[in-house]
Amino acid sequence: MNVYTNPRALRRAAGREANPGEDGEGSVQVALDPSLQIGGAKVFAVYGKGGIGKSTTSSNLAVAFSKLGQRVLQIGCDPKHDSTFTLTKSLIPTVIDVLEGVDFHAEELRPDDFVFEGYNGVRCVEAGGPPAGTGCGGYVVGQTVKLLKEHHLLEDTDVVIFDVLGDVVCGGFASPLQHAERAIVVAANDFDSIFAMNRIVAAIKAKSKNYPVRLAGVVANRSRDTDQIDRFNAAIGLRRLAHFGDVDAVRRSRLKKSTLFEMDESPDVLAVRAEYMRLAETLLAGTEELDARPMKDREIFDFLGFD
Repeated sequence: MNVYTNPRALRRAAGREANPGEDGEGSVQVALDPSLQIGGAKVFAVYGKGGIGKSTTSSNLAVAFSKLGQRVLQIGCDPKHDSTFTLTKSLIPTVIDVLEGVDFHAEELRPDDFVFEGYNGVRCVEAGGPPAGTGCGGYVVGQTVKLLKEHHLLEDTDVVIFDVLGDVVCGGFASPLQHAERAIVVAANDFDSIFAMNRIVAAIKAKSKNYPVRLAGVVANRSRDTDQIDRFNAAIGLRRLAHFGDVDAVRRSRLKKSTLFEMDESPDVLAVRAEYMRLAETLLAGTEELDARPMKDREIFDFLGFD
């Protein structure tokens, strides 16, 4: 039985096995090995409903940080390993790919086997994931951070961005919250995005009981208006950090495999770039800790029943 098919081995490999109730009430999640803590860098975890634009947000935010003189590392935490392709112009090998290539003998790896330089010096890592139905994302994230620590790649990093799979809030894919200082939720001005955001907020709040992570706020994306996001924020104690409208340049940038900072300087592109720069400056300056109060599923279902 290998590490993918042995649940207890997975939990041990990712860190240490949590006792029920230790990591949030009723939790049986993977707990963080203290030796794998990321020290020194500002760490952000980006969450949101699947397809809402987390990777676009993460990659352009990474470039904005780099434009401010920060040394940036972006870690994609989706088995599709497509978080960083606008930065690198390719689907880079994942940590799981390279570990499998050396039969999981991590000591045989070199940094350039799994860390790739993208646009404007942003360093890129794709954690990847085990085959569908066979493993845990917590193991993958844990192994990625372990490799980065072993090769001293976090010592000269100012900002780390975790771009996390969809709206999955299980122990594995919530594990970046164990490393992050602030969590950012990306949402559109619609029912499904806000419903998913509420559950993500609940996951972040549970993690904050035992880890330093706190909510930074919401990035409104792919929406002309923000009225429903703002209404929800006011009800539970969130705030909007930035607003990116439904701009066609964003769609075109993905097709061109480019960040918005590499696109033509049309008024729309310049406006979006300026908003990313403002968001990066806000996050670097530090955001207040938000004590949001997520709703129960049925409560938010009724709350979102508007015209």
